[in-house]
Amino acid sequence: MSRSIDYYFSVISPWAFIGHARFLDLARRHGVRVNFRPVQLGDLFAETGGLPLAKRHPARQRYRTVELKRWREARGIDLHVKPAHWPFDPKQADRLIIAAQIAGHDVGPLAQRLMAGVWQREENLADPATLAALLAELGLPANLLEAAAQDRTATIYQANHDAAIEADVFGSPAYVLDGEVFWGQDRIELLDAALSSGRAPFTP
Repeated sequence: MSRSIDYYFSVISPWAFIGHARFLDLARRHGVRVNFRPVQLGDLFAETGGLPLAKRHPARQRYRTVELKRWREARGIDLHVKPAHWPFDPKQADRLIIAAQIAGHDVGPLAQRLMAGVWQREENLADPATLAALLAELGLPANLLEAAAQDRTATIYQANHDAAIEADVFGSPAYVLDGEVFWGQDRIELLDAALSSGRAPFTP
């Protein structure tokens, strides 16, 4: 039976974007199923002791900017450190991924395009018209936008949050393999090693 990884993320996270393609490539190489679990980061931070960027000490904010530049170069990714339409409420975009999931679509490319919309193309993902155009570009049905606003996606979005708390997840991206949390795109190599070795999960 193939193994699976629970993938907790939000389109508003630059770190999720930086690691997204690399993580999906890793999953393909290892034949691992990915369970996409978009989460509302603001709620997750509030419950686990994290702070939104604007409330962090200026030294932490400055260091984040430097780290983004480092990883942008290290991963060879085009990325705006301060995109035009950020921050924004990512709820609708995150839930669009859930709606596509429910409809049986491969959501990896959709998540990639949504994150690129924020961090590369500087699109306004809080605008329904932008999201509708994005769906059309990917050949996905327009009714996914309506489905994203329905109670079913809201329930799953909340369930993802609850599962994240239960799994000791506190940020994005987080990759959970057999109960072991790998937090941050800079842990992808460690996740790769864990999958290659087949070792038992490390526990606190």
